[in-house]
Amino acid sequence: MGKQYFSLYESVYNPLNLWWAYKNAAKGKRYTPAVASFEYDLEKNLIEIEDELREETYQPGGYHSFEIDKPKRRLVNAAPFRDRVVHHALMNIIEPLFERQFIFDSYANRKGKGTHAALDRATYFLRRHAYVMHLDVRQFFPSVDHEILVSILSRTIGDEKVVNLAGKIIASGNGVQAGEYDMTYFPGDDLFSASRPRGLPIGNLTSQHWANVYLNELDQYAKRVLKCRAYIRYVDDVLIFGNEKDALHETKRRMMEFLQSLRLTLHETKAQPRPAETGVPFLGFHVFPNHRRLKSSNGYAFQRRLKTMLISLARGGLSRKDFESRLTAWINHANSGDTWNLRKSLLFKSGIYGGSNG
Repeated sequence: MGKQYFSLYESVYNPLNLWWAYKNAAKGKRYTPAVASFEYDLEKNLIEIEDELREETYQPGGYHSFEIDKPKRRLVNAAPFRDRVVHHALMNIIEPLFERQFIFDSYANRKGKGTHAALDRATYFLRRHAYVMHLDVRQFFPSVDHEILVSILSRTIGDEKVVNLAGKIIASGNGVQAGEYDMTYFPGDDLFSASRPRGLPIGNLTSQHWANVYLNELDQYAKRVLKCRAYIRYVDDVLIFGNEKDALHETKRRMMEFLQSLRLTLHETKAQPRPAETGVPFLGFHVFPNHRRLKSSNGYAFQRRLKTMLISLARGGLSRKDFESRLTAWINHANSGDTWNLRKSLLFKSGIYGGSNG
């Protein structure tokens, strides 16, 4: 599918590209110990990365792991800062090559898209269809098959050195999500299938982009083969809209068959057509044709987080600027739904409510 690109590798380790990669990787994190340490001898560190990439001796470091619970519990694996510089350098060169292949209604980790645009699109389709079906890929990031991902990347990237660099970064994630994966066997598998390298570390810039590359296969199948006109994907969450329940059931069956080729499965029992008028849970909201409600669990979670933030602010562990930034980010997110009373209540209770926050 599409054009293949060659002679890319020198652009990856070009000093100007590495400089911008460092700037982007450090954005918003300049005062963290890892970034400060890297900046202390910035020129030397960038030259070392340039030399390692040129000589193809670069090897990714180990990951730091921690859990998050928003929007759902996930294990996040963070790469060392110098590796994040390499990730940005690689993405600067190859991301535009894949971006032009993506469908309009893929919304995660793309410029000009995002959560709010996806929610607006869901509202648009709900108003024009009788039914909606929510498909959720099971254990997506832990399930991504390395061999399949490299094969997909190679169809667009003809430069073997770039594919090898991508392969090193992909391989560095083997096993980091092992505890999150329940072994699944597919037709034709044998006992050795359990040892297939798999898993993308949540937290890598590359993983966010490669999630779109991997599931673009599903997007293209849905649009080109199944002719799904009303279809939205945000990472591993898919909404499909239609006017006939039987047709949606058949779409689900065929998509489940196709996902086997990517060694992925769905939460099958959850994937049922439902009347559009009853709405659909999506990206932390319950979306109806004419309004949205923030899921109550998200409101309670933020209430707990706000209490922790206020304590940290009072003790000096969180700056006023960071506190206001986090608060504003949540308010802007919640503002995508009908949450005025919720926001007012939370901020009144915390003692920081002001009319300007509405």
